[in-house]
Amino acid sequence: MSGWSRFEFDANARQAQPIPYFYLFSLQASHLKRLTGVYRRSTKGQKPRSKDPNVQRGHEEARSSEIREFVRFGFPWCEMGESKRKAPGADGLRKPGWLPTAILVNILEEGAVRNGKTIAKNDLITVQEENGLVTLDLPRGFDGDKWEPSEIYPLEVIDGQHRLWAFEGFDPGPAFELPVVAFHGLDRGWQAYLFWSVNITPKRINKSLAYDLYPLLRRDDWLDRFAGHAIYRETRSQELVEALWGHIESPWYQRINMLGETAAQRESKTPMVTQAAWVRSLLATFVKEWIESGKRLGGLFGAPRAFDKSYLPWNRAMQAAFLINAGASLQDELKKSRADWAEFLRKTKEAHLFQSEHEDDDQAFFGKYSLLTTDQGIRGFLLVINDLCLAHSDKLKLNEWGWDDVERKAPSDAAATDDRAVSAALASLRQQPVAYFVSQISRALVKFDWRTSATPGLDPTSHDKQSIYRGSSGYRALRLNLLGHLSSDDMPAAVRESAKQVTASIK
Repeated sequence: MSGWSRFEFDANARQAQPIPYFYLFSLQASHLKRLTGVYRRSTKGQKPRSKDPNVQRGHEEARSSEIREFVRFGFPWCEMGESKRKAPGADGLRKPGWLPTAILVNILEEGAVRNGKTIAKNDLITVQEENGLVTLDLPRGFDGDKWEPSEIYPLEVIDGQHRLWAFEGFDPGPAFELPVVAFHGLDRGWQAYLFWSVNITPKRINKSLAYDLYPLLRRDDWLDRFAGHAIYRETRSQELVEALWGHIESPWYQRINMLGETAAQRESKTPMVTQAAWVRSLLATFVKEWIESGKRLGGLFGAPRAFDKSYLPWNRAMQAAFLINAGASLQDELKKSRADWAEFLRKTKEAHLFQSEHEDDDQAFFGKYSLLTTDQGIRGFLLVINDLCLAHSDKLKLNEWGWDDVERKAPSDAAATDDRAVSAALASLRQQPVAYFVSQISRALVKFDWRTSATPGLDPTSHDKQSIYRGSSGYRALRLNLLGHLSSDDMPAAVRESAKQVTASIK
C-alpha cells in the first residue's frame, strides 16, 4: 500500500523492510508438521526479555490433543469422555473434522541463524518465480514423515503451533491438507508483531452475539438427542431467552438486549439485561445441571431422568410458558403494589430522566434504578422461583402437567419459539396449582427492596444495605437475602416452608 512509503524502515534494525507480499497455498498436514520448527520463548538463563528472539509460547499438550480429537471426530465428540461416547445414540454426534484456518509460517532464507545454528543449504525451501507463477521447492531428499533437518527446520511457526502439534503421531492421510500463509525471510521483530496482531489485539466476540447464533445450531438434531453436553444446556437457555424476548405475553417482550449493544447502538434509553446475562442466569437456575449425589439443587428444567421425583416431562414450549408466567406474575403484583421502595422509584425525578420510550413503564420493574433490570436481580428472581417450586414440587404436582393437557393435536416437541404452542401452554398453565404458588411468591417478593445502590436520594443506611448486591458477590448475597425475606413469619405458609427448606439445603 502507498502508506508503506511513510514508514521509515531500518535495514539494521529488527524490523527491516519485509518483502511486500506473502504466499497462500495448502500442504499435507503431516508434511507441514515435519518441515516446521517451533522456537519457544523461555525464562531459562535469566535472559532479558528483550534479548529473547523467539516468538512462540510454550506448548500445551492438552490443547493440541483436543484439536487432534476435533480433526478426528468433530464437535462435540472431541470434548466427550469415554462414558458419554459409549452412550446410546452417541455415534450420531460425530462430525467431519477440518481445520479451515491458516497456519502462519516464515520460510527461512539462506544463512538464517536460529538459537546459534545456521540452516543448511540442503534443508532450505527455495522460492522461485517464473512468468508470474511462484514455486516452492521442498528440501532435497525430503521424503515425508522420516525426514529430519541437519540443524534447523526450513519453516518456523508464527501462529498455529498447537494445530500443528495435533498431528504429532497422527497422520490423517495425504488428502488432508492445511491452508498456509507463508512469509519469506521475515525477521523476528515482524514475526512478533504478527503474533501480537493475531492473538492479542482482536476483541473477543460479544457473548450475546455469539449466543444469538445458537438458533442456527438448533437445527442440528443432535442437540435434542443428546443432552449430556454443556452446549445442549446453553442452546436450550438461549432458546428460552429468545422466547422471553419474542413472545407478546412476556413482560420482557422486546426488552432483552439480544446483541449486547450499548444504549447508543440500540438508540434506546430502555434499561435492558443482555442476552448473555440471561443465558448465564438460566444456566445457573432453571437449566442448571444436577449432581448425581443430589447434594446440590439443580434446575427445574435440567433434572435428568434418574431423578424421577424431580424430572418434568415438559417440552420447550411449556418451559417458556412457565418462565413467561412467572415474570408476568411478578409484574402484575408490582403494578398493584404500593411498597415504599416501589413508590420511591416511581417518584424519583432522576429515574424519569432515563425513562424509556415506553411512557407507561413502571420504574419499579423496568427502571434504571431497579435491581430487576440488572444481572443480579434477574438471577435472584429466577433462583427463587426455581428453588421454591422444586422444593414444593410434590404438592404442586408439576410432573402431572403434560402436553396432553395443553394441546393433544399439536406436535409434542413444540419449540420455545413456537408462539402458538407457548400461548396454548400459558393458558393451560394458569389452571395448574403452580400458577397460584408462583403468584404467592411474587406477592411476597414485591415487599422486598429491589432498589439499586445507585438510586438517587437513598439515605446512607439504605445505600450501604443495597451495595452488597453489586459485583459477582452480589448474586449470592441477593439469593440469601431473598430466601431470608421469604422465610419470615408473615409470609404464606407454603412459601415460608419452601424457602426455609431451600436455605437449609444450600448452607
